[in-house]
Amino acid sequence: MAFLLPTTLAIIALVFSFAHAFDPSPLQDFCVAANDPKATVFVNGRVCKDPKLVTEDDFSTSGLNVSGNPAGGGVSLNTVGADRIAGLNTLGISMARVDYESGALAAPHSHPRGTELHLVLEGTLEIGFITADPSNPTKNRLYAKTLNAGDVFVIPPGLLHYQANVGKGKATSFNSLNSQNPGTLLVPSQLFGSVPTISDDILSKAFRVDKETIQLIRSKFA
Repeated sequence: MAFLLPTTLAIIALVFSFAHAFDPSPLQDFCVAANDPKATVFVNGRVCKDPKLVTEDDFSTSGLNVSGNPAGGGVSLNTVGADRIAGLNTLGISMARVDYESGALAAPHSHPRGTELHLVLEGTLEIGFITADPSNPTKNRLYAKTLNAGDVFVIPPGLLHYQANVGKGKATSFNSLNSQNPGTLLVPSQLFGSVPTISDDILSKAFRVDKETIQLIRSKFA
């Protein structure tokens, strides 16, 4: 029986190693992303540039002093990943500057492969995430906080969350994520703007409303 314990522990460790999808630790100091038009397969990163051709510019970028591209809902994104800093490739980190117009909302969404840390630079933001209630797993619990300049809030990986500008003026935050490609799943557009669409019958049952209400909501995402 004694030999069964190490074997069992090994199996459990193997199972859990596959269950958690985080960026792997790199096996070299860096792997600067190369612009290789012939490359067709990418696994946890991009093709590496010849180290002899790497320069300081591969580890730097600029432009985070201004807002980025509109992302809808009065929110603008200025993101930094391996596409802008080639030296970030395989290092398991990315970041973004997020600007919010007055009353703007970053609709409920999740990042399946990354923890997100919000640093508010300007304005007032309400940030919250939802998870199973520790006292009753059949129910959900919201953890939300109103933040001002200098405040920090963390979102655990994969959890549904939102950001809302609840102040009187504009707001700005810098968000860092511990993944090169954390992913973004936008709940409203996924449910009502997918191709092909989820049937009205399924959505009306899920939200406990009539099909006319579902069709009205869907028309906003056409």
